Amino acid sequence: MTSLLVIAKEPVPGRVKTRLTPPFTPAEAAALAEAALADTLAAAAATPADRHVLVLDGTPGPWLPSGFEVVPQSGGGLDERLAAAFAACAGPALLIGMDTPQVTPELLSPALDFDTCQAWFGPAADGGFWALGLAEPDPALLLGVPMSVPATGAVQYERLRAAGLRTRLLPRLRDVDTAADAAEVAALAPAGRFATRHRRLGNRAPVAR
Repeated sequence: MTSLLVIAKEPVPGRVKTRLTPPFTPAEAAALAEAALADTLAAAAATPADRHVLVLDGTPGPWLPSGFEVVPQSGGGLDERLAAAFAACAGPALLIGMDTPQVTPELLSPALDFDTCQAWFGPAADGGFWALGLAEPDPALLLGVPMSVPATGAVQYERLRAAGLRTRLLPRLRDVDTAADAAEVAALAPAGRFATRHRRLGNRAPVAR
């Protein structure tokens, strides 16, 4: 049974996308986070999988489409929460976050096919990763990986290599962390909810000099 997991926080002001504040207010940052999450969930829902699971820190809201199982995130650091999400899967699983609203079913679908590899890895432009797929979910592959640092992606990728897993790469994507990120990602997917919300709020990315 193949699982597509989205790990996310409930878009509550002051708890999500805090690096967008300033220039956005906490409420505006949460609105952008909600739009990013809605776009991500829509892309996941349109991607064929046996299970679609939202691994959520918080409470579901009207942004949640039908067809998703909702399970609470475990406690601990992010490495522990990611490991726990994989541990709950009985078969192949692909996990993505809520920070790449430009993601599409065309990007996700290949990473649910493990005929030619044992792992998929999606690097992020900030040095992290936006997607991780495992043919045989093993929490030990994530536990102890330092999260939210420039070397996160490199360490995680090396974990896969050191375990002897045949690993294929997904395209590098940019996470939405800063106002500059938000402007760039909105431009990449102008028809999405995130881009629409971003246009309404106005582009507040700093101007390069």
